[in-house]
Amino acid sequence: MKILLTGGGTGGHFYPLIAIAEKLIEIGDKEKIIDMKLYYMSDKPYDKHMLFESSITYVQIPAGKMRTYFSIKNFFDMFNTATGLFFGLISMFFIYPDVVISKGGYAAFPAVFAAKLLRIPVIVHESDSHPGRLNVWTAKFAKKIAISWPEAVEYLPKEKTALTGQPIRKNILHGDSNGAYDFFKLNSGLPVILVLGGSQGAETINNIILQILPELVSKYQVIHQTGVSNIEDVKGRSMLIMENNKNISRFVPLPYLNNLATRKASGIATLIISRAGSAIFEIASWGIPSIIIPISNSNGDHQRKNAFNYARTGACEVIEESNLTPHLLISEIDKIIGSKDKLSKMKESALGFSNPGAAEEIAKEAIKIAQAHYEL
Repeated sequence: MKILLTGGGTGGHFYPLIAIAEKLIEIGDKEKIIDMKLYYMSDKPYDKHMLFESSITYVQIPAGKMRTYFSIKNFFDMFNTATGLFFGLISMFFIYPDVVISKGGYAAFPAVFAAKLLRIPVIVHESDSHPGRLNVWTAKFAKKIAISWPEAVEYLPKEKTALTGQPIRKNILHGDSNGAYDFFKLNSGLPVILVLGGSQGAETINNIILQILPELVSKYQVIHQTGVSNIEDVKGRSMLIMENNKNISRFVPLPYLNNLATRKASGIATLIISRAGSAIFEIASWGIPSIIIPISNSNGDHQRKNAFNYARTGACEVIEESNLTPHLLISEIDKIIGSKDKLSKMKESALGFSNPGAAEEIAKEAIKIAQAHYEL
């Protein structure tokens, strides 16, 4: 049995596929499927170490972005797309998987196009409440479609769409407070604010946190995931802003959070400030109240839709970038952390929204489809 995973460009595509792969392996071991082989097809491996740990064979193919706005890069990416389609078809023919699981994104196009031509069944997973263009197209011929938001069904064939929630890696599904304060060298007597900017970081959030940093650390502690490319800038500016400030140790900037750091940070966080991508589902699984700041110009305005759909559950507050000011952010932080009743209700709403069984549900369906295809 061969199962091919595809998607790319961001951690929002890659990590849910890893979560599904973990469950595929787990179910394969339990049901004694001894010949299961997993592949990941994309233009970049994203995390070679994680692919190796999950026993996934990486298949590299070129891919070009299909931008909706004018850019000279569109011209050059036409050639990347054409080359990707050719090599994707060749690679798919020689692998000939029994099912393809696609997260969408430009890097998945060669794989799903080849699967369509070769009549290989496809499962699509859509993380956003407004589906991406590729997933809407793929859904027309996909065998099954899994969605994280009930609102997404409006854009997809209802008869083959199921609300599964978001697959989350087992290593970060739950927080771990054991030794977490020591891990970050923080004080267990003060609330902790965890700031998440996504896999690339978020300059808007970085800037606003730095503007209010002295006031924040006067009463809270902050773990700030800045993004790898932003860490030196944030560290340098924070040192200037916090010069001679006795509370400087309450601010912990990090380029990214690995699995261990994610578990520890989520184990002690009182409140999370985040973008409105796939991190929402991780936040919900941890049961942590949040302030969501969606990107204002995301494709299909999906981040804004994600944010307000999540806010309707009562699990978060939303601040749009156009309204984001230092005073407003501090006010919202104080309002949430200052009310035990509000914290409790938001926590309950977050846990009610989460679906920890999403990865297993998709993996089981993939194996079912793969077995039927394998036996043909």
